[in-house]
This record gives sequence, structure tokens and C-alpha cells, in this order.
Amino acid sequence: MTIGSHADFFAGHPVVEVPADGPLPTVDEPTAWRIAVTDWDRGVEHQPSPEFREAFDRFLDRAGESVEALVIGSWGYAAFNVAPIAQLCEAAPRLPNLKALFLGDIGSEECEISWMRVGDVSPLLTAYPGLEVLRVRGGEDFRFTPVRHERLRQLEVESGGLPAEFVRAVLDSELPALDELELWLGTPDYGGETTVADLAPLLAGERFPALRRLGLCNSEIADDIAEALAAAPVVKRLEALDLSLGTLGDRGALALAGGQPLTHLAKLDLSHHYASEATVAAVRAALPGVWVDLSDPQEEEVYEGETYRYTTVSE
Repeated sequence: MTIGSHADFFAGHPVVEVPADGPLPTVDEPTAWRIAVTDWDRGVEHQPSPEFREAFDRFLDRAGESVEALVIGSWGYAAFNVAPIAQLCEAAPRLPNLKALFLGDIGSEECEISWMRVGDVSPLLTAYPGLEVLRVRGGEDFRFTPVRHERLRQLEVESGGLPAEFVRAVLDSELPALDELELWLGTPDYGGETTVADLAPLLAGERFPALRRLGLCNSEIADDIAEALAAAPVVKRLEALDLSLGTLGDRGALALAGGQPLTHLAKLDLSHHYASEATVAAVRAALPGVWVDLSDPQEEEVYEGETYRYTTVSE
């Protein structure tokens, strides 16, 4: 399954599209501006899109100083044009009030997530020391470098296959204000080779002292992660735990239900799962008072004697 729509809300604000021409729409509430340029010209492969650069510069001229939340959609054809990270970093003096940034609000009809050519996203944090929310989506050449940032509260990384090097770099970062972390780990078919061992510093509670919501989503190893979380020290200080979009089955769900107490959680999201009805009932019974999301049950597929489970987002 792939991503079929754009964000309607981001960082608590409604998303408003920047028109290609003419004035910006009049808004009477805080807004997340979305800018996108769909350009199928492949003559500038692996280079930034000149059309996006021009459109973004025009937008900054009109609204730069007032922008608090920004959504970047297609930056040309994302499989050929590289993400405009350098341009966004250069634009920091023109976006002095930016608090929230979403890079990669691109549906599968525009470009499959595994094809999106992004690059190293960590310079965005260096360029914007006041940033509080960063959401990034990508697949091809998707990288992160360890960084220190004092104000980032929420980091979401969406991928059909997140490289282990990316995950380790995030966990090596110093993010003292981070209270929400969501990582879409994906599948090995698309570069998602993160293991439970790679997550060890996070699960041990050694990273991000302010963390209260943890999402390890869209993962082919959801059962392994759930078994590790059943005894992981980090869980004791969480308010919400999210293992949605992945391949969680009876093994992982029962490990959570039978492991350390989870009744302190406000929410446990296990949606898009492969657990049986009996296991679903057991999990609910073990967690009275916790909002447990076990929606979107899936059925395993059997082909030539092999059993298959699928994450929600892969290509």
C-alpha cells in the first residue's frame, strides 16, 4: 500500500496551498502553507528543480516573515530532482518565525516514497535553531547526521525502508526537548534493515529524556520490536506507544500484553495488525483504561507454501 493523499493539517494548523500565480489566499487563523511544483522534465536529473526554486523564492517574497508552519510537496519530480534542502537552509533568514517543517508531502501518484531523492535532512535543524516540529518523508539517498538541537519537540521520519545508519544517527543526536519520536522502519526490500539491536539505546531509556510518545511504525519486524518493548525501560515514561502500520501478529501483541505493565499509557496504537481475534481480546482485557487501537486487521497471504505479511507503506 502507498500514500494516497496530502496532509490536511500539520502542526495543529490547516494546510493551505500556495497558488502558482497571484496573491496568497486570505487566512484568518494560523496556517501551514504548502508549496509544490510538479515538473516531469527529467532533463535536470539529480539536480534541484529550477521551477521549484523560483516558486519558493516568490512565496518567500510574499509571506516569508509570517510563516510559522511550512509543508513542502513535490519539488519537481522527486525521483529525479533532489530535495531543496540547500535552498531551505539558505532561506532561514527569510523564515525567522518558522516553527514546523514537513518535507516530502508527496503522494504515490506523484512519486513512490521509495523513489523520493532526499539527501541529508539534518542540516535543516542546524539552519533553524527555533524549529520545534520536523517531519520528513523519503527513500532514495535518505540520510541523517548526528546533531544537537535545543528546541525540537517532535521528529517524524516516514519511509518504506529506513536505513539503519539513519536510525543510529538520530539516536546519536542530542535532542533534550524531544517529546515525540516516530520512525517508519519499513522493509529490507526498500533499505529498511534496522534491527532491535540498533534501537537498543532508545529502548534502554538512554536517549531523549523528555520523550513521552514513541512510534516505531510501518515495520516488518514489529513482533521483534514488541517483544523488546515488553521489558524495555523507556516504556515506563511514555504516555503513548505506536506500533501501527506494520506486521504485528500474535507473538508481539501477546508479549506486550504479558510484559511489563502498560496501564499507565494513555494510548497504545496497534492498528494495521495480523493478530487473531482471541489475541485482540486478550490485549484489550490486559489494558483496562488504555485507549488501544486495534483497527484495520489484516490477513496473511500464502503463496507457494510461504506466508507473507505486508507493511502499510513500502513503495
